[in-house]
Amino acid sequence: MHSESQSPGLFYSLRKFLDTGMGALHNRVELFAVEMREEKQNLLELIVLVSLALFLGMMAMIVITATVILVVEPEKRLLVAGIFCVLYMAGALVAFAKAKARLKGSGFPFAETVSEMRKDRECLQNTK
Repeated sequence: MHSESQSPGLFYSLRKFLDTGMGALHNRVELFAVEMREEKQNLLELIVLVSLALFLGMMAMIVITATVILVVEPEKRLLVAGIFCVLYMAGALVAFAKAKARLKGSGFPFAETVSEMRKDRECLQNTK
């Protein structure tokens, strides 16, 4: 004869299992929220820094270009302007290539959350 003090019962086990599952899900949702905030902050900082760098860089290049063109003899100004144009295009291409490489190498967003969920799924599959 089994008494209830020896075996907690099916409902207790099911409730315990659901509680554990909900706890794990809660932890994953919190981790996702933290990563989402970090990604948002990183993106905002990147946008501000890039905007500032572009603005200040453009202002400096305009002033330098105008100064050099005005200093050069009038008949060579068109040639100097063309050389500046080629230099600026080369710089833009290098900057674009570096930005593209950085975006590719930055990793998968929410990688930690995905990794933890994958571990949870493997753990659940191994307990069957």
